[in-house]
Amino acid sequence: MKIQGIMFNWLAAFFLVVAVVYGLWSKEPVGTTAFFLAFGLSVMVGFYLVFTARRVDTGAQDDKSAEVADDAGELGFFAPHSWAPLALAGGGIFAFMGPVFGWWVLYFTTPLLAVGLWLWVFEFYRGENQNQ
Repeated sequence: MKIQGIMFNWLAAFFLVVAVVYGLWSKEPVGTTAFFLAFGLSVMVGFYLVFTARRVDTGAQDDKSAEVADDAGELGFFAPHSWAPLALAGGGIFAFMGPVFGWWVLYFTTPLLAVGLWLWVFEFYRGENQNQ
């Protein structure tokens, strides 16, 4: 994970140089802002990966003498099937239709979004997926 963090930090440095050069050369605010935002996003991802790499065990991707088979096996815990993302996606679709058809649509989508979010947050506190 450390290698990916370093790569994102190098990408952030590249975006910063490009943003400054592009901003001074073109004097166009939209593209310059986009490059600075890309710089900020790359810094955030790079910082997260480097910070997390310090707290977890060294993976096979950080070992230069590792084989492909060294990275095989269990990669972590992934949530089982869940209906909550479907409810959130449906609520999001209708919420983004609000500005198109009228803001009154949000009165009907807000409960759907709230229920979907509640289901997603508490899916491991009830039912067959409840942690013991």
